[in-house]
Amino acid sequence: MNANSLSISQENPYSVTSSSKQINVQIAQEEVYSFFVEIVKKLSPDDVLREFKGLFIDGLDSEESDYIPGIYSIFLDDNEQELCNTLKRCCYIIVNNWKTNRKDKYIQELVNLFVNENLKVKDNNDPVVKICKTWLENFVNSKDYQELKLFADKYDESSKGHWANRYSSYLLIDQSINKNNPIEQQEAARKLSKQIKEKFKFELAMYIARSQSTVSSTARYKNPSVLGDHALRLIKAIVLKRGVFSHENIAHIFLKQTQNQTLEQFKINLEKYLFLSVGKQESVETWKQQFINVLSSWKKDYNQEVITKEFFLRTCNRVIDYLTIENGKEPSSLFILLISQGHALTLVIILLKIILICNNSRRHLETRIAHLIRFYENYPEDECKGVINFMEIFNITFAIYAENVEYNLIKMEEEQSSNPQLNLDGYRVFSQMKVDKPK
Repeated sequence: MNANSLSISQENPYSVTSSSKQINVQIAQEEVYSFFVEIVKKLSPDDVLREFKGLFIDGLDSEESDYIPGIYSIFLDDNEQELCNTLKRCCYIIVNNWKTNRKDKYIQELVNLFVNENLKVKDNNDPVVKICKTWLENFVNSKDYQELKLFADKYDESSKGHWANRYSSYLLIDQSINKNNPIEQQEAARKLSKQIKEKFKFELAMYIARSQSTVSSTARYKNPSVLGDHALRLIKAIVLKRGVFSHENIAHIFLKQTQNQTLEQFKINLEKYLFLSVGKQESVETWKQQFINVLSSWKKDYNQEVITKEFFLRTCNRVIDYLTIENGKEPSSLFILLISQGHALTLVIILLKIILICNNSRRHLETRIAHLIRFYENYPEDECKGVINFMEIFNITFAIYAENVEYNLIKMEEEQSSNPQLNLDGYRVFSQMKVDKPK
């Protein structure tokens, strides 16, 4: 079985007849997809790579400048986007299978097939070859190719390279919910995002355990954040909100108290809930008032209507937009204000409180986080310290409040000082897997 077994002409482009140009693109695409679905299950990764290269690359990287792979003849009638769609889906049919079967190392080889000097347009190339090479170059320079490269990254070394690589799980979530992406890409992105998050949660739990152990004080342990020794104190501060005044309990009370309220009443109570226990500093009051103004003016025509589940979700999503990236392209003024004034933890806690009352907004939040990363990744790390600090606190907070892990803060020694300020050094954090209660 090989690429030539497809009913796609592999002849010289000059011999392509007008009738062959009228091949139904969709039918041809489905034939190609079925071909890769079949071979990726049966053949070795090396053979699959050889077939892929034979179909899309061989010829264009050849010294024979007047030869192109026959598959391009389907798209030469000004159909670059369809070629890109075909190429992309074939890649993800392969990637999804290899991810599932733990053949990740070959994904890098697939990505590298496009990194070839011979694929660049040359002056002596045939005009048709130039078109095909230009399309391939456009693909390599596109967002689609950047997204494909995420699946080839070595996440054990995610701290290396560009700073945004540390937060790939959110970029993958953005891929997984984009209905314009092939279903194989959505599935592969969903799986890998979950894998990265689980890895972070495990490493965080191990870091907490080992960094507090006297017997392993000299042992090497991995801190999954870039916050250094400050991370443990931050974790203790986050875990501290437990018991009667825990974020979960307050969220539960809020949901009970706001049932059957009008939208106007709900917006007022939502503001009070989100800013409960937030400090009274002048800078906080400034952006708090700014938040109140934008929220109160949203959907004023519906203020007297009883809030429905749909409106509840829309309101929570809108609040997330106000606090992150309102227009989907640039950070909101509130986000910039909070980060620049050093209120990253406050912002993260407010975002957490939204998710605790509306878990259905989680994907929306994670997508907005992805958009923030995409915006700031164009800036050097030195200019993004506030954003990176926010991302690290966000990662830790949402790992602590994960569905399957429970963290507890245990007092290890009696307070010796009369200072009313809580001494977090006298406490230790313990983590354990949550056990489902019998129904």
